[in-house]
Amino acid sequence: MATPLDLDQLRTFVAIVDAGSFTRAAEEVFKTQSAVSMQVRRLEERLGTELFERSGRQVKLTEAGARLLGYARRMLVLSQETLSAFDEETIEGHVRIGLPDDYAERFLPEIMARFVRSNPRVELQIACETTTSLIEHVEKGHLDVALVCPTRTNAWSEIVRTEPLHFVTSAAHSTHEEPVLPLAIGRVDCAWRQEGIAALNRIGRPHRILFTSWSAQIVTSAVLAGLAVSVLPECALRPGMRVLGEADGFPALPDAQIAVMLGRNAGSPAAAALVDHIRASLRNLVTEPGQPMPRLSASLAARNAARPRAEAAAW
Repeated sequence: MATPLDLDQLRTFVAIVDAGSFTRAAEEVFKTQSAVSMQVRRLEERLGTELFERSGRQVKLTEAGARLLGYARRMLVLSQETLSAFDEETIEGHVRIGLPDDYAERFLPEIMARFVRSNPRVELQIACETTTSLIEHVEKGHLDVALVCPTRTNAWSEIVRTEPLHFVTSAAHSTHEEPVLPLAIGRVDCAWRQEGIAALNRIGRPHRILFTSWSAQIVTSAVLAGLAVSVLPECALRPGMRVLGEADGFPALPDAQIAVMLGRNAGSPAAAALVDHIRASLRNLVTEPGQPMPRLSASLAARNAARPRAEAAAW
């Protein structure tokens, strides 16, 4: 009978893929880099094929490695679910989390996938609103955790992700060339809106606000339809969008930050576990712009590393 695959080797293999390098994976799995390399060699010997293309420091899966990745993730998830089912100390309870709809679309699937599989007895209550509303809900005790765009100093907030902020337009239209630039942006208290308008004012670029909305879908639709230019972080880029840079006459913008804000009940085991999963999920997310999930460049990923049941909630 064939020898079963080693789950620890599979865990290391997945960590390398998620971290983007053997060095960062070694830190994630608490092993030396030589031990990580040895585990990969043994896994390759067991399967009789190479899993990574050796080309300097860049980590790139072979066709066989890409095929193994899906199986490895499912095996690790099933292992964790099995352990949780027999763990009498499994975390139970519920956590109320809030985040803007653009964060929910891009980040929530990864956060939920990691958290719910590890904590199947915790119920997530999810609310999607503006950053301003979410901060108020946290302060009033209506939410335990919130992902927000930091707009003011708060003792209970922590920056968990940093990425580029861009002026964006439709790749199929020349909206950005109009004499008076039409904008589709968030409401007055939106930090991205404030940064974008301040940058345009500094260079004296005439502009007018055509659409104002806290809904990411409305802003995105206006851009893709060629009706307006917007200001969006890297994670919000969609197929059909084009980033506008200095060559197009648009100034560089400061990086966008994403913070996790903790409520008065965030010290519960369930809430603390969720915050840990948020940190890990947003640090490891790496998708190319325009893809279903965000990927950061290697430099941005390194910079970030240095730093259920789901029901809609309403109040």
